[in-house]
Amino acid sequence: MHRKRELVELGFDDRALGRALNAGDIERLRRDWYAERLHDPDVAAAVRAGGVLGCVSALRLHGLWVPPGYATLHVRRTKALRGPGDLMGCRPFRGRPVAATTAVDPIVYALACAARCMAEEGWIAVCDSYLSLHGVDVDELRDDIAPYGGAYVDAMLEKVDGRSQSGTESISRVRFRALGFEVVVQPSVDYRIYSGHADLRIGKLLIECDSEEFHNKTKDRGHDYTRDRKSLIDGWESMRVAYHEVIGAWDEIVEDVRAFTREDRHRIRSRRSLDALHRSAEIDRRGA
Repeated sequence: MHRKRELVELGFDDRALGRALNAGDIERLRRDWYAERLHDPDVAAAVRAGGVLGCVSALRLHGLWVPPGYATLHVRRTKALRGPGDLMGCRPFRGRPVAATTAVDPIVYALACAARCMAEEGWIAVCDSYLSLHGVDVDELRDDIAPYGGAYVDAMLEKVDGRSQSGTESISRVRFRALGFEVVVQPSVDYRIYSGHADLRIGKLLIECDSEEFHNKTKDRGHDYTRDRKSLIDGWESMRVAYHEVIGAWDEIVEDVRAFTREDRHRIRSRRSLDALHRSAEIDRRGA
């Protein structure tokens, strides 16, 4: 997407713009906004309606993990916004609107808008994805989003953790902690002859959070199977949960975890498990 002044800077005067329009090389979306022949339809729809692509839709376009359930086009409102009533007209909790200089909002501003539109656990998972993909820590995100956030956003940021490797893991972590479980994220687990990381740990119970995107490959499955075998030998217990179960059968997962912890089977008592825990803790300290 280009604004007219950008095209002028590239050498397009009014006559050249007219020829490009007639040839179908560009398309006029609204006054002073144009799209090339190959363009993203969601971005074009947002600009054509008088806004810019923002919020959840912008986050998805930026490559962040976004949970299902946000199919509606999210458009950040500008003075020119018009069109059908199902456009979201998204905005952050506070702060003056950012000038619409690009057709897609920057990630941080889109996150600020999404804080109003998304469920808490979903927004936290998206922030986890942002930190993980861009190598940003939560304090940096807190500083960047502060002009548009507020107390509610600050409280959600306290639950963000960029170590999480998938949306399934992020949502599971948030939910388990809300229920009072002490959850360790990405614990280093030393299996004597095989070292690696689990997704989550409650006592000696390792919880592996599988998503279809990352666990359909033979290589990934083979790695998981090896980790399960080695962890069992060294005194750990493993439980696997899939994204569709976390979303559709969460109560059953909780009951299974509680059935395990109710009998105190998650507590680390055996010498083998204690030795493995100490080795893992040492690995975590060296990697910190």
